[in-house]
Amino acid sequence: MAENVHSQISKTDMFQQIYTMMDMEQRALELGFLPFFTCGIPGFSIEEMTPEKLWWPNEPWAPWEWKGPVIKEGHCAYGKFFNKKAGYVSLEWLPDLINYRRSKPLAYNEDIAALDDIVLQTIESEGSATIKELRRLLGFAKGRGKRKNAEELVDTLPQDEKVSLEPILVRLMMELRIVISDFEYNIDRHGRPYGWGIARYTTPETLYGNLSVDRTPEESYKRILQHFKGLFPDVPEKKLLKLIG
Repeated sequence: MAENVHSQISKTDMFQQIYTMMDMEQRALELGFLPFFTCGIPGFSIEEMTPEKLWWPNEPWAPWEWKGPVIKEGHCAYGKFFNKKAGYVSLEWLPDLINYRRSKPLAYNEDIAALDDIVLQTIESEGSATIKELRRLLGFAKGRGKRKNAEELVDTLPQDEKVSLEPILVRLMMELRIVISDFEYNIDRHGRPYGWGIARYTTPETLYGNLSVDRTPEESYKRILQHFKGLFPDVPEKKLLKLIG
């Protein structure tokens, strides 16, 4: 069972180095939660588990290029879930994290909550969207926006006030309202991909189907905390709580 994973994996096995895409996915499945970058718990990140020669390579065989393929395997969700930093959550633990995080909205006033809701509705209605597509759909790209359900977002703003979608998308990921479904690349004139991958956003339900659990948000929170305490019995609880959110 997931709660007993720490009894099945030794500390050495838990932080085995990552050399392949399969290693990265397996680590996420074994632990249930796997931050991409350092997170305050020594050793508990893809960054720390990956040999330096693979972390900044001159060829595509590295965690940076494995993110999309691991998502497509369908066993782990990916997004900025860990204190606004990226990482994986296995589908075994995703329903509980959704149940808990959605009970804690992050918008700090009604106007921000309305903006978040409009962006979420747009992603839901489209099925998925990149940030560039969202800018166009919401009317941020001059002369080309559909402004579908976005009149309040655009028309009530002062002319010189710009809306940044990045913090909205981060809040929606932290609330587990959306996840990243893939990374897309620009193509050069020779047909070769280049640059950083462009995230495509969708809802967890669109990607994985029904994710409800027969538990209260508080019960899901306690279950996740117990899991982290089992994995990291020597880590101060405040560090675990920071990751859980």
